[in-house]
Amino acid sequence: MAHRIGIIGLGVMGERMLRQMAQHQGFSVAAAWDPAEDAAGRLAAAAPAARFARDAAELAGDGGIDCVYIASPPASHLAYADLAFDHGKKVFCEKPLAVDLAAARRSLARIEREGRIAAINFPLASAPAVRAVAAALRSGELGAIERVEIEVAFARWPRPWQATARWLARRGEGGFVREVLSHFLFLTQRLIGPLRLRQCQVDFPAGTAAAESAVTARFEAGGVPVSIAGRVGGEAPDHNRWILTGRQGAFELHDWYRLKRRINGGWLDVDFGEGSPAAMTYRAQLDGLSAMLSGERHGLPSVREAIGVQECVEAMLRGG
Repeated sequence: MAHRIGIIGLGVMGERMLRQMAQHQGFSVAAAWDPAEDAAGRLAAAAPAARFARDAAELAGDGGIDCVYIASPPASHLAYADLAFDHGKKVFCEKPLAVDLAAARRSLARIEREGRIAAINFPLASAPAVRAVAAALRSGELGAIERVEIEVAFARWPRPWQATARWLARRGEGGFVREVLSHFLFLTQRLIGPLRLRQCQVDFPAGTAAAESAVTARFEAGGVPVSIAGRVGGEAPDHNRWILTGRQGAFELHDWYRLKRRINGGWLDVDFGEGSPAAMTYRAQLDGLSAMLSGERHGLPSVREAIGVQECVEAMLRGG
């Protein structure tokens, strides 16, 4: 039987998840809500069978909904999660978990005290590329891990396809550190170990409330040095890279879900079969969500893991 989902937030991520769930037999989107004036029309066009809720409270109180997926701006995540928990719902929440660390820790305390079920949507947790890297780490075939390097770059921020999400451009909730680097901090934390910030330089446009324009940082994860570089502007196309180097080889995760491996000094693409790596990742992430909602084992990121990422992100934005 399909899990019935209620969606709070029908921006880019909410609509994307709506369409992905429509293609997965494990889910039925029963209702959605967003304060935007055109949200009801967009829901009707994308999912005619789903109803548009009166507000978030009415959606959370719907007895026919099993799980609330939260895709609103970050500052509202915890309030909506609490609302869902108040009505006995399970929660799947977009990252970043929040921007208020103290509130995030209070939310975690409630989840653990009351035995609530929740996970955070870092899709790299389910990527075939990441599973391949994790298997190599378990086997020890890379030898001693020497370093991790993370690089992201954007011609413009927000990216053109996110232009309607104005909060992404502002320092309070947005910026590429929270929106993009958080994915790779999560990945490093999960595969290598807890992160400790050693040094950071962050640049903000002077005299504005705009989000960061550049950042460089050094972390340590389980004794492994981690370097980070990110920027907005320049001639190069948008890109992201996560490079893990060991004494006997290396992996480079690039363009989110594509992987190549260095063997004997040369780089080879890792083939995961037919289908795009992105589509395979999204499918696997939803498989994990279905397992969580069924009370089965899953590998989705926990709220505790998300707080670890958030601690790193907010420390970076404070300049270390």
